[in-house]
Amino acid sequence: MAFILALDQGTTSSRAVVFNHAGQPVGSAQQEFGQIFPQPGWVEHDPDDIWKSQLTVGRLAIKNAGVSASDVVAIGIANQRESVVAWDRATGRPVCNAIVWQDRRTAGFCDELKAAGKQAVVQQKTGLVIDAYFSASKIRWILDNIPGARAKAGRGELAVGTVDSWLVWNLTGGHAHLTDVSNAARTMLFDIHRLDWDDTLLELMQIPRTILPKICPSS
Repeated sequence: MAFILALDQGTTSSRAVVFNHAGQPVGSAQQEFGQIFPQPGWVEHDPDDIWKSQLTVGRLAIKNAGVSASDVVAIGIANQRESVVAWDRATGRPVCNAIVWQDRRTAGFCDELKAAGKQAVVQQKTGLVIDAYFSASKIRWILDNIPGARAKAGRGELAVGTVDSWLVWNLTGGHAHLTDVSNAARTMLFDIHRLDWDDTLLELMQIPRTILPKICPSS
């Protein structure tokens, strides 16, 4: 029989479920991981904790299902959406902790954008309001505040993405830097009409397109 492995990478834990061809769950596992609060309003995760916990529960779910990895024909990913990970393309090592969707460190910058009258263009292109909740201002913060990050980005050495892209990068041994439309649409950088990264928004946020993942259909 063929099986599907579903990975659910959440804000406080990673989960995995193995489904058979009839859509019935036949094995599962879950593992919590640490939350990091450097100061009030800041929320971070260790990207290694995200990956290692997800890998652990994936292997355990397969074991609990009584099947082998070769029986798994596809892997699906659900994930905490707007959280951002940045890593070195050559080494695969994160350049900082992941900034979690709950984090409010960029609220002041978002207020500046709204005061500058940028709300209309952002909402027309993305369907979103300007808010620190979304990924764009978090990515900009990393580029501006993590030593060497913007220089790495300029040299094509930095990869950035939401948690799905971090998992795909690790699952493929660093061969694929991908995201899907549903995750891209939560970044505040994605034109929902053209289904692509938007150059106007990238310029507004001072984020180079080269650091972002390729956008693919979920399937």
